Amino acid sequence: MGIKVGLLGVGPVGDHIVKVLRERRFPIDGELTVMATSERDEILDGRTYHVQKIAPHLFKGIDLMFFAGKEGAKGASMQWGQTAIDSGCIVIDNGGDFRMHPNYPLVIPEVNMNSVTRDTRYICNPNCSTIQMVVALAPLHRLARLRRVIVSTYQSVSGHSGSGIDELQKQSKQILNGEIPEYDPSIFSRPIAFDCIPHIDRFLDTGYTKEEMKLVDETRKIFSAPNLLITSTCVRVPVIVGHCESINAEFDQPMDAERAIDILSDETLSPGIVLIDGRRDDSESHSIRNDEYELHYPTTTDLFKDGLRDAVLVGRVRNDLTAKNAVNLWCVSDNLRKGAATNAVQIAEEMLKLGYLY
Repeated sequence: MGIKVGLLGVGPVGDHIVKVLRERRFPIDGELTVMATSERDEILDGRTYHVQKIAPHLFKGIDLMFFAGKEGAKGASMQWGQTAIDSGCIVIDNGGDFRMHPNYPLVIPEVNMNSVTRDTRYICNPNCSTIQMVVALAPLHRLARLRRVIVSTYQSVSGHSGSGIDELQKQSKQILNGEIPEYDPSIFSRPIAFDCIPHIDRFLDTGYTKEEMKLVDETRKIFSAPNLLITSTCVRVPVIVGHCESINAEFDQPMDAERAIDILSDETLSPGIVLIDGRRDDSESHSIRNDEYELHYPTTTDLFKDGLRDAVLVGRVRNDLTAKNAVNLWCVSDNLRKGAATNAVQIAEEMLKLGYLY
């Protein structure tokens, strides 16, 4: 018997939820129910769906409801989350409204699926940048306990919305045609094409942005480590899909690059991670770039390769030469897939295995 599934939100995240559900053959009973702020037809993962205007009666009979965050209906979880629960749905919410709610678990399946029980009705997906960092650090944290994390992110425009993608494409064409780029300041505060903007989400009175504090607060909640020291800088970069992060991690117990590489290359200890590291031995690095020490490392283009689309890619693992028990690493992940849609679907898959969806 399949699961009655609904989706609220039809932007890039909603589109990828449909795509991932289909790719992973999630057992949907009948047609997917799709809702948004207005009634219309939308193409999701190459198929046309009739999108219904959100209404209370539409939640009746749905077992599992995916909320696609601000995609299609910003703040939809605040308006419709309780309605969905009262209608008998289990909600997996990609939005940010309830991530820090003490009664709603913030879940990454590889890390803290045990925070979900048979009685859980509302589950929050972490922020995209939090997901990939926590997946990369969790195996090390389990064995050596994190003390301090310093992270700088390089986040693609799709992390904002479909309009962010449109801005980058439009401005790139304008600049390449010798024109002054036009930009919408309600999307990015500066033109994004061929530039980097150290500004994601609104600024707080501390000088940090809301995005930067999500990395701090969400990581502490997921790890159940309220005193973990974390500081972050989040940067928007002119890339369509894929977030990158430079992470410095210091531990309470012995840790160095060699041990970290051993842990991160072990599929049992480090689920969801693909390590792309180690010395290159090819003609390009030796004869063309004349670099006998050149290393393998991941970039966003690797996310298009089979087997890597839903993984967190880790490389550039090396010792911090200034601190004991500290390492630096680089991680890359698809913000629309593992950073949103895939993580949400993986939560549902795990609930299905545990018998929580029947």
